[in-house]
Amino acid sequence: MGQGKIIFLNGVSSSGKSTLSRELVKLMPDYFHISIDDFDVFIERMEDREGDHLIPVETEYFFHRTVAMFSDKGVNLVVDHILHDNFTREDCFKILADYPVLFVGVHCPLEELERRERARGDRNIGQAKKQLEYVHKAEIYDIEINTAFESIEENSRKIIEALNSKKYHSGWIQTSRGLLE
Repeated sequence: MGQGKIIFLNGVSSSGKSTLSRELVKLMPDYFHISIDDFDVFIERMEDREGDHLIPVETEYFFHRTVAMFSDKGVNLVVDHILHDNFTREDCFKILADYPVLFVGVHCPLEELERRERARGDRNIGQAKKQLEYVHKAEIYDIEINTAFESIEENSRKIIEALNSKKYHSGWIQTSRGLLE
């Protein structure tokens, strides 16, 4: 059994990664969606934050290894993530450096991100703006999309075409080499 393929969506909060993930899984039923947001909820359930009984390891540490574990068992994934700081970026590339990853940059203009934050009501206003200071600065993507200017269908089609072209993985390799050397 070979490794499962990974469609890795990287973008700031409210950029449309979760909506895009759901559409991709609908179009490609042999893929499964895994999100850092959902994984955060899982970790929070284990912890007692009021009692200060916290897991002393970054959530992303466990998330990256879980993605690798699924791929090792041949499970294809759509990963919804935010490479938002040095630890997260370096740990992710270290763990997944040799995996079959289509690295997708998910972009959206700041004005639209702020509008989405207000409309959703479950986000800290300004979170996406703060994340933009770090996200999309050092990554070399296999494909980049913009969720404000292109439809979910068009973006999904572009990602599937890139996946089927078998020309992916170069952005992931180039970025990981740059970070890990």
